[in-house]
Amino acid sequence: MSIYQEFKTFVAKGNVLDLAIAVVVGGAFSGIVKAFVDGIVMPLVTYVLPANIKWEEWTLGKLRLGAVLGATFNFLVISLVVFIVLVKLVGSMMKRMDEPPAAAVTKTCPECLETVPAAATRCKFCTSKWQA
Repeated sequence: MSIYQEFKTFVAKGNVLDLAIAVVVGGAFSGIVKAFVDGIVMPLVTYVLPANIKWEEWTLGKLRLGAVLGATFNFLVISLVVFIVLVKLVGSMMKRMDEPPAAAVTKTCPECLETVPAAATRCKFCTSKWQA
């Protein structure tokens, strides 16, 4: 098999195409999340943190510790927002949309394994009696 055919088979697999779509949609969604965090969440955080501390500019020699702390803090805030919005909020909405499973209308006779109505206490096929 030639390299071209192997590559064509690899790219045509469903999981590769799904991954490509997920990356594109994720990139578009990251813009929304970043705008939400920068425009709403971070201004709320500034009310908690003192205004005169520039912790993102902290250095230790040539190491820019503040930049690492800032990126870590941004990651944690964005992760928290995504968790709350997607996992909790959308998950609870999806649970509300799901219907509860319908009660079984039939059951199986333990003696002859025929299907009988769920309310029956005696099998109509083998006439065995059981507790409902």
